[in-house]
Amino acid sequence: IKKFLYGIFAVGWRGSNRHWRHYEMAYLLLAGISTPLVLSVHSVVSFDFATSILPTWHTTIFPPYFVAGAIFGGFAMVLTLMLPARALFKLHDIITLQHIDKMAKIILLTGSIVSYAYLMEFFMAWYSGNQYERFAFWNRVLGPYWWYWWVGMLFCNALSPQLFWFRWCRRNVYVVYFVCMCVNAGMWFERFIIIVGGLHRDFLPSSWGLFIPTWVDIWTFIGTHGIFLSLFLLFIRFLPMIAMSEVKIVLPESDVHRHDPIAVTEKEHA
Repeated sequence: IKKFLYGIFAVGWRGSNRHWRHYEMAYLLLAGISTPLVLSVHSVVSFDFATSILPTWHTTIFPPYFVAGAIFGGFAMVLTLMLPARALFKLHDIITLQHIDKMAKIILLTGSIVSYAYLMEFFMAWYSGNQYERFAFWNRVLGPYWWYWWVGMLFCNALSPQLFWFRWCRRNVYVVYFVCMCVNAGMWFERFIIIVGGLHRDFLPSSWGLFIPTWVDIWTFIGTHGIFLSLFLLFIRFLPMIAMSEVKIVLPESDVHRHDPIAVTEKEHA
């Protein structure tokens, strides 16, 4: 059955030179397409908020803010899954500390952009002189959900990635994993604050209230974790985690201009 299924998914792939050339061309094209896709998707999603009239939503900073946040949270989630898999399946020679170090630098960069966006939100609320905008951000810091902002957004998203300024932190897998877990939690709190914080106290005080999750909300939230982890475990069980073709491409032996030291030595002796 496995052989039959792999044969279907191969779609006629035979590993010929022509197939590899087409594969590498398609690989490059898809990589180029995915870059503007990341920018456009998160910008359009942010416009759904920015075109509303609610305080904290009606702002033009959302498109770059959401794009940076997506890269920030995405890299943290990749490391969250990659580090346990690296330790469990002994992939230390393939996923090296250099790779982790570079990913930590990207988290530091995008985390700094997100932190700057947080700062600009408060500055513009003060500078605009809009009393509704000022109240909304004051409520975000000192209102009923104050600890969501202080713990989730300030500590997890803004402060914890600053550890990556130090090289030893970027190369310590335990520190990296701790920061990534903080970022994952912080990005969830950020989305909660943006949506619930913008809705639970709007222009009409008589409609103010607090969001209290029901058992349906709680189990739906738990279920999303369950289905994601199930699919991830099925993936690493039945599909290769590391593409061997990509590993072979970056090996020194794959460089056609590389001089083989063994061949050179034999030629000299001859």
